[in-house]
Amino acid sequence: MTEYNSEAYLKKLDKWWRAATYLGAGMIFLKENPLFSVTGTPIKAENLKANPIGHWGTVSGQTFLYAHANRLINKYNQKMFYMGGPGHGGQAMVVPSYLDGSYTEAYPEITQDLEGMSRLFKRFSFPGGIGSHMTAQTPGSLHEGGELGYVLSHATGAILDQPEQIAFAVVGDGEAETGPLMTSWHSIKFINPKNDGAILPILDLNGFKISNPTLFARTSDVDIRKFFEGLGYSPRYIENDDIHDYMAYHKLAAEVFDKAIEDIHQIQKDAREDNRYQNGEIPAWPIVIARLPKGWGGPRYNDWSGPKFDGKGMPIEHSFRAHQVPLPLSSKNMGTLPEFVKWMTSYQPETLFNADGSLKEELRDFAPKGEMRMASNPVTNGGVDSSNLVLPDWQEFANPISENNRGKLLPDTNDNMDMNVLSKYFAEIVKLNPTRFRLFGPDETMSNRFWEMFKVTNRQWMQVIKNPNDEFISPEGRIIDSQLSEHQAEGWLEGYTLTGRTGVFASYESFLRVVDSMLTQHFKWIRQAADQKWRHDYPSLNVISTSTVFQQDHNGYTHQDPGMLTHLAEKKSDFIRQYLPADGNTLLAVFDRAFQDRSKINHIVASKQPRQQWFTKEEAEKLATDGIATIDWASTAKNGEAVDLVFASAGAEPTIETLAALHLINEVFPQAKFRYVNVVELGRLQKKKGALNQERELSDEEFEKYFGPSGTPVIFGFHGYEDLIESIFYQRGHDGLIVHGYREDGDITTTYDMRVYSELDRFHQAIDAMQVLYVNRKVNQGLAKAFIDRMERTLVKHFEVTRNEGVDIPEFTEWVWSDLKK
Repeated sequence: MTEYNSEAYLKKLDKWWRAATYLGAGMIFLKENPLFSVTGTPIKAENLKANPIGHWGTVSGQTFLYAHANRLINKYNQKMFYMGGPGHGGQAMVVPSYLDGSYTEAYPEITQDLEGMSRLFKRFSFPGGIGSHMTAQTPGSLHEGGELGYVLSHATGAILDQPEQIAFAVVGDGEAETGPLMTSWHSIKFINPKNDGAILPILDLNGFKISNPTLFARTSDVDIRKFFEGLGYSPRYIENDDIHDYMAYHKLAAEVFDKAIEDIHQIQKDAREDNRYQNGEIPAWPIVIARLPKGWGGPRYNDWSGPKFDGKGMPIEHSFRAHQVPLPLSSKNMGTLPEFVKWMTSYQPETLFNADGSLKEELRDFAPKGEMRMASNPVTNGGVDSSNLVLPDWQEFANPISENNRGKLLPDTNDNMDMNVLSKYFAEIVKLNPTRFRLFGPDETMSNRFWEMFKVTNRQWMQVIKNPNDEFISPEGRIIDSQLSEHQAEGWLEGYTLTGRTGVFASYESFLRVVDSMLTQHFKWIRQAADQKWRHDYPSLNVISTSTVFQQDHNGYTHQDPGMLTHLAEKKSDFIRQYLPADGNTLLAVFDRAFQDRSKINHIVASKQPRQQWFTKEEAEKLATDGIATIDWASTAKNGEAVDLVFASAGAEPTIETLAALHLINEVFPQAKFRYVNVVELGRLQKKKGALNQERELSDEEFEKYFGPSGTPVIFGFHGYEDLIESIFYQRGHDGLIVHGYREDGDITTTYDMRVYSELDRFHQAIDAMQVLYVNRKVNQGLAKAFIDRMERTLVKHFEVTRNEGVDIPEFTEWVWSDLKK
């Protein structure tokens, strides 16, 4: 029986740590000859990289923590995965996965011998190789740690509904200064030990950032304890006065981590067997504060150049100078080779590796085996079960739209709110997928009309509940929206999605911009993961923009920003799907498709305010499937017939206004031949250069089928910033576009005035349409002038009524669709 706390076992752990750290340091500089001292082969210039790139400061501390995580898995038979928050710590996961064999299983060319080790060294931070972060190229990683601040949010999402898993989450002390990380300490208020897994957070307190000390490093243990106890944690410390007494660190770490795991197990046992922590009592989850010096075990002083301090060179170890490449060593500058050799041989590699590059026999059994290896935990590669959701038939929740009621308000006001229509569908998904579907948000679920969901589930919330002041709050629930943080909601969703489950993050459109860089990072992850043959795919990440720009008349200018459309349109379009459904049925059909897509970011712009409904179930299905359609009942030109102009729209309010505009034209000039095109999937219009952009792109012939040859006038009502549509038509070489979108004008005002501010409204669109018809000699001057004068008078009336009475004019409030004159 293994004695996991014995000196012999801890010495084996120390050797494994030294092996991992040796490789992690060496690969910064060497591209070959990795075991120079073991093989008796002196380092030559050609063995060194010409431009060493990478970071050293966090590596030895994280390999120390990884080694102790392995020990915990072995001792407690605990399923666990590693998440590295500090930036540029790639070696801390690459090397352990190589030592335990996972890396070779993913990349067979990186063999467990001298040749394979040389290949591994060369590829690290090297052109055509791997990055310096814990990228999607890294077995066992589901969090890159490039953009800092999200490790605990991702860890929380990853362990929700996975009661057997523990996230061993390392938080950098620099990372701990970011806003998202600071707010994510509150994640424990949403983890239910009855049904969820656990996070073991380790604050890697190495003391320094790029060139500054960290705030926590200059804070006393007493004050750090108060800080974390105030948050609800139970802190415990790993630190030692002599930073080079490594065995003292190992012994202390073993004791601290054992107690932490046992505390977690006790918390879970109490919750699962005795129903504890279900009445507002928050468990005192353990947190480990590990003072592990930056650049630990590396070069101690700069003795070869620069100023002196106290008779020695400036410190490197335990200072910011260890952050990146600690020695100016390269194939072009070998002046510090003696220091490098001294550093590398201090790990005693001859006691760790055989001359053929293999690990010594006594160390091979240290790492866990099979799927117990953190680098091979299925959770980190698409999840244990990453199958799609069991979906109900969306058409069972659709509105009964027909020729008789299209373009009119339905009798039940709730049926006119697209988001409420969607909530019925989501409620049924919750029933069919009780442990694999969640909705996330920043305290906006009720505002965003997910009312039907609250009939089948609650918000998950572990703190005290005060009825009747609180509502729909419970220790168990499929909605987590009770923390007002877009970063948390997005981070939880990302962690949930990357571990094989499906969720949705719904938020106000303008404030999704708070997390647009997080969406960029997720895009980069799935884009890079797609290149790794060993990586499984993921459910798509689903984000809803609602409370949209043209529905923010009551909140004002700060709440008006549709820029997420532009932001995501800049990415490789094979991984991005942006949908602008114009009504409830189309929204349902879009989500039916989105939930079945894999490894995409689905961005759905959806209306929550009551308004007209347009499309039958069959039309909605076609719009969601094709992403674009010519709508015959809103067109006067027959299929294939030449047109005088094209009307098009994308989005809820733009569709209303464009349809109303073409209706105005048809009333006075029914001879006008036009086609109306509804665009739901924005990416279908784009034509972008480069690979990974063509998956849903319309061909030029298809584009022309909808919008006509270049020069055909196109009046386009668009939900976002106008230059996005303008750039798309420019890429297509199509002249004739007149776009009406958001023009960065708005205020607290009336519903219709929001549209007039940006000239999205029907009257401005109709004016442009009539001017096109006149210029192209389709109507005479008298008719055109009379029509335009009437539109302008209506706009004057609108201005006077809204400014004097604070209401909208009946030309808007009383308008309903009627059949066109054909």
